[in-house]
Amino acid sequence: MEPGEPTAAVTIAPTDAPDARLEAVLSDGLQDHFVATVGQSDSRTLAVAVTDPATGAPVGGLLGRTSQGLFFLDLFYLPASLRGGGLGGRILAAAEAEAIRRGCVAATLITASVQAPDFYAKHGWEEFGRIACVPGIERIFFRKTLAPR
Repeated sequence: MEPGEPTAAVTIAPTDAPDARLEAVLSDGLQDHFVATVGQSDSRTLAVAVTDPATGAPVGGLLGRTSQGLFFLDLFYLPASLRGGGLGGRILAAAEAEAIRRGCVAATLITASVQAPDFYAKHGWEEFGRIACVPGIERIFFRKTLAPR
């Protein structure tokens, strides 16, 4: 479809089961637009895996991405049996160190009031906003300066 072409040639439909190709179309399209506008893109996945040494299977970890000097922490999970002994802090520190190595100067994440806001605050993350969602739960936005500008 060309710019300016009528949108009647497409359909729109909300879904909770998107076509498997949708993520690639969105990601590739946004990256192409960014490169055309800015001249380059440095978006990269950043993951820290926690694996079971007996099986090699992943049991938890962290998943995010780095882009244009920012680290976006998207998912972070540890099973209850691995919490409370400092492992989470080590995972977070490893991700932050890798983000700094990649040239990131700041980081951001969204968590929920029923998840781990105290954990992030304990590790130097600063809350900068809240949005109420279902009764009794809020989404909390955090940021952290990773390196001096």
